[in-house]
Amino acid sequence: MLDPNQKAVVIGISGCSSSGKTTLARLLRDIFPNTFILHEDDFYKPESEIPMKDGLTNWDCPEALSIPDMTAALEHIRATGELPVSSTMNLTRPFLSRRHTHGSSSSTSSSSSIYYPPSSSSAAANKAPPSPEGPGKTITTAKSKSLSNSPKQPTLDSKEDLNSVGPCPITTDFINKIKARVADWLQPSSPGHRVLHRLSSQQPLKICIIDGFLLYSPPPLLPATLLSQMDIKLFLLVSKAKALQRREARDGYVTLEGFWKDPPGYVEKIVWPEYVRAHEWMFEGGDVEGGKVKAEEVSKRLGVLVNQKEGETKMDRDFGETLEWAVESIMRELERLVLGHEDKKEEGQQKDGEKEREEEAIALNSFAMKKKWAAAQRERNARELLIKEAQEQKQQQEE
Repeated sequence: MLDPNQKAVVIGISGCSSSGKTTLARLLRDIFPNTFILHEDDFYKPESEIPMKDGLTNWDCPEALSIPDMTAALEHIRATGELPVSSTMNLTRPFLSRRHTHGSSSSTSSSSSIYYPPSSSSAAANKAPPSPEGPGKTITTAKSKSLSNSPKQPTLDSKEDLNSVGPCPITTDFINKIKARVADWLQPSSPGHRVLHRLSSQQPLKICIIDGFLLYSPPPLLPATLLSQMDIKLFLLVSKAKALQRREARDGYVTLEGFWKDPPGYVEKIVWPEYVRAHEWMFEGGDVEGGKVKAEEVSKRLGVLVNQKEGETKMDRDFGETLEWAVESIMRELERLVLGHEDKKEEGQQKDGEKEREEEAIALNSFAMKKKWAAAQRERNARELLIKEAQEQKQQQEE
């Protein structure tokens, strides 16, 4: 159950590199209101601190990330509903990305790598975060309209937003269909309205999506304190062949120091082996490439939901199916987290009402039975009286 004082719910989206995490996160941000994104990639340590493996810089291991800072950021988001600012938090290093608020006219930055959001008095200009496009690439931005007239949400001008992504894999018509489904769910008479507008809070519940390649591995690989900061956990599957194809098609990645491009063999030597090491616990026999997820164990152990149907081993799903699955999973889990106590209360009230009705029925039935018995007794008495009178009359006639 969600803490009534929690200001934001955190949704994790994880999976292998190039599994579609960021694309899905950006679509979900535009589908659900009051939603913003935090990227795990913004918690990388400086390149000089990244471990080496087989002579290559290993960006895909837990040691490459500042896990304590990521945990602290998520704690802050859940407690306040806002993205963290380095000056207000005890971080081991400056927060690695720049903040801004949608609709602000400018961003004010310090001389170091710490940036601060614009003041609330800034004139609105509906400015989207920077999104330079690579050759033949497209990118979604926070400029997209949401489904409600909710206040503009803070987001990060993160280095992740400087990375190009492929063209959107689904049509605008399909996205609008999903938006309409969520819009119906948000109507005042529907559960979504109760989820985002809790009676215990004057402010609508916000949604933070954190996307990253390494979010759900159990201790000791990742600390339980990090895992506990994610309220809903979604995991995207992808085959090794598809991951290789997508990763090799990328131009590279923006880092704190500049730009990183995978050296030859990097996915085979670093990306895929590290993915297997961190996630083999989720698959039967540890066979990640076999693709059969231990769905029940994964769900019970860490509460992770996987985009795979029961009994199948399919790794590469149509992205439209993935989007539908993610939206339905989020709506269902939000109802469980936020409305679960209300549903239990209503269920208890319903059971109490049913018990009262049952007792009343028993009482009425008992009264009816008594009434019926009394009527039958009166009938028996009257019949016995008639028999007695007939016998006495017969006796008098014989005499």
